[in-house]
Amino acid sequence: MESGSCDEEEADVDHSKTMRTAYERINAGDIGGFGELVADDFVEHEATPGSPPTKAGTLEFFRALLTAFPDMHMDVEDLLASGDKAVARVKATATHRGEFMGVPPTGKRVELQLIDIMRFDNAGLVCEHWGVTDMLSLMQQLGVAPAEPPT
Repeated sequence: MESGSCDEEEADVDHSKTMRTAYERINAGDIGGFGELVADDFVEHEATPGSPPTKAGTLEFFRALLTAFPDMHMDVEDLLASGDKAVARVKATATHRGEFMGVPPTGKRVELQLIDIMRFDNAGLVCEHWGVTDMLSLMQQLGVAPAEPPT
């Protein structure tokens, strides 16, 4: 599939299927395969520490994430597609086996919620991403943030 421009008119593509495939490939550790679903001019709007907001930066982020959480699995709980966008509510589970954001491996099992919005180009490739990840919950589960606010 050739990478189209984010500004071009979209083709008749099932974006919900592409979005599910993206999660499946990441779950399988196939970051190269995930990259095949991402446009070359991709823009990441969610801040990812240490990664540029590009296709290359996003793929590197997922490689690092899978190093820290090698058994990470994302389950799509809801997915809505309309026009050139798709939105998913996802539950991610994983075991912390490698350094993540300066936190050494804890061996702890974590579960967190995320919301992803993906926009697709004319070739059906992901050209933009916005996301919200419950990082506070993750850091609490890893034991590096207090579970309760101080009183």
